Amino acid sequence: MSLENITSQLGTLADGKSSKIPPVELWDPPYCGEIDIVIKANGDWFYNGTIFKRLALVKLFASVIKKENDDYFLVTPVEKVKIVVEQAPFVLTKWEWQDTEQTNMLVCTNVDDEFVLDKSHPLTFDEKGEMYITVRRNLQAKVHRNVYYQWVEAAQQVETQKGTELIFTSADYDFSLGVIEE
Repeated sequence: MSLENITSQLGTLADGKSSKIPPVELWDPPYCGEIDIVIKANGDWFYNGTIFKRLALVKLFASVIKKENDDYFLVTPVEKVKIVVEQAPFVLTKWEWQDTEQTNMLVCTNVDDEFVLDKSHPLTFDEKGEMYITVRRNLQAKVHRNVYYQWVEAAQQVETQKGTELIFTSADYDFSLGVIEE
């Protein structure tokens, strides 16, 4: 399986203009081995040790990522190849309030996936305390450090059963950045 084969199989998405995400969860093609694609912790994509320079190509491949157990694959209707993801396939890089009342937060990933932060996009922490948001299916975006610091400034201190937590609300759902230790 080569990079060129994957690109040609994705056909109409190759122009980078389509924003529709293919239904990869419905595809179950045969496993065809590994391809030397690595998504680094900072969101950069590499093929055979060389960084992808075309964002349109990164977006194309990002649209067909599938996670099974702890492994990541690029999936087309006819082939499935394993890739390496160091931490998460996406990085949450931007956010803004969608309304003046600051009730809906619009977030954006490094591959321009945009969505309102809500209960279907939970905030989770790994064992190191790093934050992740579910983007789609079971794929996560690591919250960039700059976004985290901006959220800390936007959050309110709220007394809970856990103690004083930093909390902000989007789409009627509370997101906790953690307990403030005194």
